[in-house]
Amino acid sequence: MSALRPFLLALACSTLVLPPLSAPLAAAQDDNSSLDVPALFATTCGWCHSDGGRVQGKGPQLMGTERSDDFLRNRIRMGKEGAMPAFGQSFSDADLDKIIHYIRTLKPDTE
Repeated sequence: MSALRPFLLALACSTLVLPPLSAPLAAAQDDNSSLDVPALFATTCGWCHSDGGRVQGKGPQLMGTERSDDFLRNRIRMGKEGAMPAFGQSFSDADLDKIIHYIRTLKPDTE
């Protein structure tokens, strides 16, 4: 059980900051997304993709990934059993485009 505690804590915390999975379809079609992706990575994705996706954590480093945009979009939507939750209903297509753009533009943190 103690090995599950970090995962359960991350899961519990992520449910506090994620949009509801039952978001209305109208929101899922909004092309004028106001999603703050750096904040999303700091509050949600950063539990596993450390330093805003720049370094490996519990999840892989995203900076410099050679995975295709379609792969990333599908992984975000469908998740990976036992490793990453599915966010399929949480983000619009515009949101997914912003997340993928963020991943593609990651550079080493210079601070």
